[in-house]
Amino acid sequence: MTLIDIKKLTFIDYPLKTYDKIRYSDTDRQGHVNNAVFSAFLETGRVEVLLHPEKPLSGLNGSFVIVNLNINLIAEIRWPGTIDIGTGIVKLGNSSIQMSQGLFQNEQLVATAETVIVHVDNETKRSSPLTQEAKNFLTQYLLKTEI
Repeated sequence: MTLIDIKKLTFIDYPLKTYDKIRYSDTDRQGHVNNAVFSAFLETGRVEVLLHPEKPLSGLNGSFVIVNLNINLIAEIRWPGTIDIGTGIVKLGNSSIQMSQGLFQNEQLVATAETVIVHVDNETKRSSPLTQEAKNFLTQYLLKTEI
């Protein structure tokens, strides 16, 4: 999907940084965070970009749909604590956004993800171009390709 080796990225390399709290209910019988919860942590990072309350990116009749999500589980996440979530955009298309994300606990990379999201028209259910304003806003989150 991407030319950037996301396993080599550190939390500092991501243009958008946020975190999520690990809940006891996130754990499974083995005492580590269930792998299904990784997706919820990644969503926290994506939402901060796509659903910014001061700068909505979808058109009046538009929304965002994930068309591809690849998660690489690298290490366990343990309760208690927090997860640092790094998010960056790899590529902006006409109607699509390709993102890379990293999850970190105690500065250790625990998972990576690559996601393709498409802006769609809610009536037609077909892809709909991103506005130039949205593209301009999203460029601040582009990952540097020389990493």
